[in-house]
Amino acid sequence: MVHTLENEMLRIKIDDHGAELSEIYDKEKKRQVLWQADPAHWKRHAPVLFPNVGRYYKDCCLIGGRSYHSGQHGFARDMDFVCTRETASSVTHLLSSSEATREIYPFSFELYITHELRGREITVSWKVVSKDSETMYFTIGGHPAFCVPVLPDTSRDQYLLTFSGQKELTYCLLDLSSGTALPDQTRTLALTEGVCPIGRHMFDSDALIFDDGQITKAGIALPDGTPYVELTCDGFPSFGIWSSSADAPFVCLEPWMGRCDNYGFEEELSRKPGINCLESGGVFEKSYGISIK
Repeated sequence: MVHTLENEMLRIKIDDHGAELSEIYDKEKKRQVLWQADPAHWKRHAPVLFPNVGRYYKDCCLIGGRSYHSGQHGFARDMDFVCTRETASSVTHLLSSSEATREIYPFSFELYITHELRGREITVSWKVVSKDSETMYFTIGGHPAFCVPVLPDTSRDQYLLTFSGQKELTYCLLDLSSGTALPDQTRTLALTEGVCPIGRHMFDSDALIFDDGQITKAGIALPDGTPYVELTCDGFPSFGIWSSSADAPFVCLEPWMGRCDNYGFEEELSRKPGINCLESGGVFEKSYGISIK
């Protein structure tokens, strides 16, 4: 089932499958802002990444001495959630652990995802509750894809990425054979007054990974420099920017609480850099915002 929230400015839709935001329609400017999941380029809109962001090295993690296999970005994005609450301005979904999830991720948990619409602002909130007797380890992230271009007779490489006034940012890339990060091989993204163009070949080596909490706000601007979408994510240690190819008409802005493994990491999950942990009965809460300009 798909749930719709709208006001005089925006209409958004959230699917029970994956508790995924599937539409942001700007009613005032009469345009889709969220990518509409054309499988010719990428079949998703804005999946939640849980219990792992990105890939584990060799697609396995070690928990209590046992190896568990997990595909890229975990399983939550491919599961049906239950809608537990719906109001005029918000929808809350729940995914609970099961025997099937515990076979690949041994912890008992509840994952709540809430989407709230206020004016031209959308807030995406996560709540993870440990139902396990052991300490639970996880990463969680957002992966919303935004339409680029949004104006007729324009191309993606005419658009701009916007940040919070920095002069430059540092990032690393992925080892393409394993899908894991190479943090010792950092690069610099030069900015002019907090802005840089979306180069045609920017994503030839997959995602750009920004660590150390460098990004608290990122957006996409029209060719004339006017932002039309901004994402705010205070307190997020990592951030990804990605598109599937040089010709794909979308760009993802991805706030992450933890990320993929570093290349070669094969220790216990509890020792992974940036891992989140919850004691038995503990609660983790985090949110990010999407502003449509």
